[in-house]
Amino acid sequence: MGYKIKKAGLEDLDTAAALFNDYRVFYRQADDYEKCKKFIQERLDNEQSNIFLVYLEGNAVGFVQLYKLYHYIKLQKQWLLSDLFVHPDYRGKGLSIALIDYSKQWCIETGACGLMLETEKTNDIGNKLYPRCGFEYDGNHNYYYWWK
Repeated sequence: MGYKIKKAGLEDLDTAAALFNDYRVFYRQADDYEKCKKFIQERLDNEQSNIFLVYLEGNAVGFVQLYKLYHYIKLQKQWLLSDLFVHPDYRGKGLSIALIDYSKQWCIETGACGLMLETEKTNDIGNKLYPRCGFEYDGNHNYYYWWK
């Protein structure tokens, strides 16, 4: 397949923001391109995340966003695979797997101990995809949130 993966920079802001907006809409959030653009720009300006875009036939059709964390047991850097999205018109072509594999390579290149992620229990696609890509389900932990 003729896909290409590229690390996003500010020159890719509009493209990354449009895909991020589509991703949020997929997760039942309001369509708000401008707010997404500002959010992505802040992440890129402050080097708070790494975004990788996947291109097929010259069009950006998906992305993965990684945030740096630190693992308390391994005492090493790790990456949070926070966001993974492939436009519905391009699913079933192995692009999500390609983005995950690229993220694993990024771990190796940056000296990180691995990737972690969470997804909704109702995300049937993701809950089948991640184990196929070598992720192990951690049933020992509960995730809690506090929102102000």
